[in-house]
Amino acid sequence: MRTFTSKKFLPSASDNSLGARYRRALPKHPFLLFGLPFIGVIVAGSFWLTPATALRYEKHDRKVQRLTQEEAMGLGKDRRKVDMKEEYYRLAAKDIDDWENKRVERLKGESDGKL
Repeated sequence: MRTFTSKKFLPSASDNSLGARYRRALPKHPFLLFGLPFIGVIVAGSFWLTPATALRYEKHDRKVQRLTQEEAMGLGKDRRKVDMKEEYYRLAAKDIDDWENKRVERLKGESDGKL
């Protein structure tokens, strides 16, 4: 069985390429050659995506309409306007002293709350 020869690997012309020089320098300066560009890409991406995200939310805001309180309550335009003073006097005109307390009917088997 034959063993490996002790000849050293001769560098070729491609060892002076940008990639080869980067691989040789990376163990000496890992943050400068790997960490800093990585953080730079993350920060630049954040600034690049900010306008795109703003456009997304602006488009969503255009779809959402602001409703008045009457529209939200489902009142149409043909409804009468409510005036607090008018409602007070209308209710005060009723005879509120002549009323009777009535108990609510209970379901079968439900306690009526009487002791």
